[in-house]
Amino acid sequence: MVNSSHEAMHRIFQEYPGLFTQGLGVNRPAGELWRNLVAVDLSFYKSYIFEEFRDEGRAQGRAEDIVLVLEARGLDVSDEVRERITGCDDPGLLRDWLTRAVTVSSAEAIFTGGREGA
Repeated sequence: MVNSSHEAMHRIFQEYPGLFTQGLGVNRPAGELWRNLVAVDLSFYKSYIFEEFRDEGRAQGRAEDIVLVLEARGLDVSDEVRERITGCDDPGLLRDWLTRAVTVSSAEAIFTGGREGA
């Protein structure tokens, strides 16, 4: 029995392409076209490598947001501060820095208080 709509969709996408291929026939143009359409390798989107890329992209985006907030507030962001922010890949620490970026009096001040690191 299917427990969720997500499970149902997963079953459909796992089982039906094979059934359609059988129904369309092996040596028929429609069957060949169908096999070409469903032959896309989507395993990349389920892999740990994709998860790593996604996490790196999120960290990079968060770091860019921190620098943007600091600059939008008119604070001077030195190369050293920028490198420390953009070099960090700890999502929790970046979140702390982003929260502090809204209220600090200098860019360097985001590194003080709470968690230390990067």
